[in-house]
Amino acid sequence: MKTMILYATKHGASKEIAEIIASQWDGAELCNLKENTNPALDEYGCVIVGGSLYAGNLLKPVKDYVRNHEPVLLGKQLGLFLSGLGPDGEARFFSTNFPPSILEKAKAKAFLGGIYDPQRCNWSERLIMKLISKALKLPLPAHTIAEDKIAAFVTALKA
Repeated sequence: MKTMILYATKHGASKEIAEIIASQWDGAELCNLKENTNPALDEYGCVIVGGSLYAGNLLKPVKDYVRNHEPVLLGKQLGLFLSGLGPDGEARFFSTNFPPSILEKAKAKAFLGGIYDPQRCNWSERLIMKLISKALKLPLPAHTIAEDKIAAFVTALKA
């Protein structure tokens, strides 16, 4: 079954996750929704959609694509992933960022971790991350992408 992985990323974590998923899925194609806002999905039986969270919100290109293509997505085998550093609130993040029909249709959903590299961020993002890291007791810089969770996500979606 042909597979398309749709994602958007601000600093690269979602792209890294999408690439790892693609490496575990023969013939999967990648599409950055910030570069191609309207990819056609006709030839794909499986679609994986994901992106980074900022202040609990999914990047706009992902939210817009899902909203504008909901009927098409509902006709596909569907997987959803989120990228971020926060360890808590996975169910809440999914429910606030995806329509209920998409959540119900998704065969697999996973929060797969994130990256914080101060060199990729502007000064305000660095300040916010300092505050968040204290609250979460998260050492900085941080790389929490979980390859075991990615493998489990792929396995669940292929089952």
